[in-house]
Amino acid sequence: MWNIPNTLTTFRLCLIPIFLIIFYLPYQWAFFAAAFVFWLASITDILDGYLARKLDQSTPFGAFLDPVADKVMVSAALVLLVSHYQTIWMTIPAVIIISREVIISALREWMAEQGKRDDVAVSQLGKVKTAAQMLAIIGLIWQYEPWMVTLSYALLYVATILTFGSMVQYLFVARHSLFANDD
Repeated sequence: MWNIPNTLTTFRLCLIPIFLIIFYLPYQWAFFAAAFVFWLASITDILDGYLARKLDQSTPFGAFLDPVADKVMVSAALVLLVSHYQTIWMTIPAVIIISREVIISALREWMAEQGKRDDVAVSQLGKVKTAAQMLAIIGLIWQYEPWMVTLSYALLYVATILTFGSMVQYLFVARHSLFANDD
């Protein structure tokens, strides 16, 4: 169970409270350090999946924990950003992104019960969405220059559109199972 990919995923979960604490420290460097910790957690997300496949170390525990760590990390960051920026322009994309994560998690669980889990496996659109989302969150946490915040907001909206699009894509693929007649 404690192979390299699972250790990285667990490490990512442990970084979440560290990231939150650092963000609220009353020091000038806190936003950069929090962005760095979030970046590090994002890199472990990429690395653990790659290593699980490359080293043939995929486990049921890892398959469960990896998406949980991703969703908790992103949700915590978005809640922090909504609290920090206190604007509807941050709240709307955060609610859409978090809602999509809940909907797709429920869909994947339900499809797995139907024996059709592979029908809603991660898509290329989902991967692009994740990359845009992570970059946007990093920029919004760091907030080094006003142009960075503006660019990060724009990227957050791109990620939100991709988030909605990937949700529609997953629901479209699952439509026959979701609306099958039970008769």
